[in-house]
Order: sequence, then structure tokens, then C-alpha cells
Amino acid sequence: MIIDLPSTTTSQVNSKLVQLREEGGAVTLGRVLTLVIVTDDGAKTEDAVDAANDASREHPCRVIVVARGARKAAPRLDAQIRVGGDAGASEVIVLRLYGELANEGASCVVPLLLPDTPVVAWWPHEAPPVPAQDPIGQLAQRRITDAAAEKNPIKALDQRKASYAPGDTDLAWTRLTLWRAMLASALDLPPFERVTEAEVSGEADSPSTDLLAAWLAGALRVPVKRSKAARGVGIVDVRLVRRSGVVELVRPDGKVGTLSQPGQPERRVALQRREIRDCLAEELRRLDPDEVYESALRALGKIVRGRSPAKTSTRTPAKAAGKGSAAARKPAAGAAGGADKAASDGAGSDRAAADAAKAGSSAGRAGSDTKADGKAADGKATTGRSGSAGRSTAGRSAAAAKSTAAARTASASASARVGKATTGGKTATRGKAATGGKTATGGKAATGGKSAGGKAASGGRSRAKAGA
Repeated sequence: MIIDLPSTTTSQVNSKLVQLREEGGAVTLGRVLTLVIVTDDGAKTEDAVDAANDASREHPCRVIVVARGARKAAPRLDAQIRVGGDAGASEVIVLRLYGELANEGASCVVPLLLPDTPVVAWWPHEAPPVPAQDPIGQLAQRRITDAAAEKNPIKALDQRKASYAPGDTDLAWTRLTLWRAMLASALDLPPFERVTEAEVSGEADSPSTDLLAAWLAGALRVPVKRSKAARGVGIVDVRLVRRSGVVELVRPDGKVGTLSQPGQPERRVALQRREIRDCLAEELRRLDPDEVYESALRALGKIVRGRSPAKTSTRTPAKAAGKGSAAARKPAAGAAGGADKAASDGAGSDRAAADAAKAGSSAGRAGSDTKADGKAADGKATTGRSGSAGRSTAGRSAAAAKSTAAARTASASASARVGKATTGGKTATRGKAATGGKTATGGKAATGGKSAGGKAASGGRSRAKAGA
């Protein structure tokens, strides 16, 4: 039964309620609390009333709906009383406030409160910044909000954290009851190992996903990553990493979840997204402060938002091949030029190799002109010419490629034209063209080594040393 009372007062509404009770023969009310719903007048008002009627079947109560109408209209109070089948197991009073009266909801509610019963305030849509300081919130022992119904759910959840007071709760937290129970029961099974890390994925604007990640971070004291799911609604996936493996609870379709644990078969569990009436009925079961919800709000700052993996410094194959070939060219040039060691910063290794090669070539020609008798004067002259050639070419600047080619040609010529001395038909070819001299700090290229050490017929050795 629905009774309309247009342009009325709270006193007339109260009198009508008493009259209806007497006509119905009800001696006692049997109500356990007063539920005050604060919303704007519109189509969403009926949705909130329907949810309250369903919850009243578990918690018989008086429902007072404060529907704020147009602020620019004349001050007026239109009331509506619903009893019987239109009110579930309660009685519903709808107060539509217009004009300046829209901001005086608490004054209109106080005369209609049930005596000696708790008061619960519920904002099904937009809630005040600080519910505990709102005039209607100050009348209530419990204050229920819904961050998911706000325009910016994540920002609204941060506001709940900043303005929390004992007695506050949010339906985004109530929607986690089944998830929390399932994860807690999974960890109660062996092996009883410590969780090292966790990850929770869901919609980007899902406040329940943030609260679940914060609850795990505070309860397990491990780093928890909150990431955005590629598909699905609400909470999609929860992964708990332990030494024996990963405990994972996945709900891709918003209806049925799959729980997988190491050493156990996969189990399908009911994880249907909860209706508002179910969440409201659960919150009406307790009227004391929710300490677990408070700790979850405080742990919101501990969760790690999903980020792309950090880029590691890797060397591309092309660059690695380029550096490898350059490194290979250096030993090749050193081998062609000999065992030269750069003792000075003034001359390069390639230039020293070229100078040493030319000096070795001169030494080779000196050795080839040496006769069997092995005159020492010729050896000394060759040595002098080699030394002067080494000194004169030390300051020359040649390209690296040409120096290497010249060094190789000179080395081959020195080896081929080394002096041969025949003693009894035996040709001694011990001539060694050593092109690897030491580059002194003074810019002298030493071609030290045995340049043309051919054996003489008389058994004597004629050595031509080219040095600086």
C-alpha cells in the first residue's frame, strides 16, 4: 500500500504512521534499526528503495529516503508512505525535499527515527567528502558509501582513506568478501609456506581491486602489484607466489572463478558479482567499526601500480659484430707488424710496424750482399744504413691499411732475399727478418732482432743488426 502526502510536514507523516499501525492491529513494530538513504530525486531513487526492501527481509527496519529535489523550487516537503507488500518486511517513508529544505535533510529525519534503535546512513551514489561530519552522518552509528558509484571511483577511494572515521564502510569493500574467504581458505591448505609476492589485476577504475591488493599487502606484508587486466570486469585475477608454486584465482567472465594450486586439481568456484542488496544486507549485520576495512585503507599506499618492465642495457648484434671485427683487426695488424710494444705516446703501432718493416728490408738486402768470407765492415755499414733508415722514417704518417700491407710485403722480401752462404754444398737459411722492434720515446724504431744471420763458409756468423 502506498499513501501520498503532498506538501506536508513531518508531524503529519508521524501521525499517519500511527494511524496505519492501529488500523492494521500491530501492537509492536519489531523493527531493529532505522536505515536512512540519502540520494537525489530521480530514477535511481527507486533502485535504492528496492535494494533496501530486499535487505529488510533479513533486517526488519524503517527505511527513510531523503530524496533531494530542485534547489530553485519553493520550499516544500512531499512525503510517501509504503507499507505491506510495497515495503518488504519494513515500512518505507520517502521524503522529497525542494528548495532550501533540500539542505535540511537531518531536520526532517530526526522526528521519524525509531526510538532506542541504531541508525545506519547510506549514500548509494555520491557521498559527502567527510561522511562522519555530514549532518545525517552524525546521527548514524554506521555510514555506508559506494566508491564504485562515484564519477571517479579511484579518487573517491582515496577520499575515503583521508576522511575515515570509526563506523565508516564502503560497498566496494563488501564486494570482496567472497574473494577474501576463497584466498584465505586456499592458504590454509598445505604446504604452509610463506607468500613472497602477490599480484592483483582488474579494471583500471575498480576500487574493489585496489582494496583487495591493499588487504593482501597489509595482511601478508609482501609487495603486491596492482595491474590493469586486458579483459574482464571488476576483479579478474589474483596470484600468490610461494616457494612451491603459484596459487591463482581467476574470474574472467564475472561469474565463475577457477582456483589453481600446486599439486591439486583446478576447482571451479562461484564468484558471481554481488548485487547491491546482498552487500547492503551484509553491512547491516554488524554495527561496530570495521577494523579490517580500516587497515586495508591504510595499506593503499603500499600497493605497486602496474608498470612496464625496466629496459635493460643490451648490445645489438650489429654493434657487437662491429666491435668484434675491430678488435680482430688490431691483433692482425700487430701480427703482421711483429711484436712491437708502444712505449711512447708519440708514435702509433701501425706506423712503428711500417718503419720496422722497411728497416728489416734494408737489413735483408745488406745480408744478401754479404759474401762468404763475412766481412764485418759490410755488416756494420748495413747496420748503419738500417739505423739511419729507421730514424728517418719514424716520423712519417701512413694510413693503417697501407702500413700493414707494406709491412707484410717487406717481411716477405726480407725472408726471400736473405743472404745465403754455401759451405760444402750446404745452404744456410737461418736469416730471420724481425720486423718487431720497440718504439722508443724518442721516436726511434728499433728493428732489433736477427736480420740476416746467414752462416759463413768459414764457420763464422755475420749478423746485421738494425737498431737505433
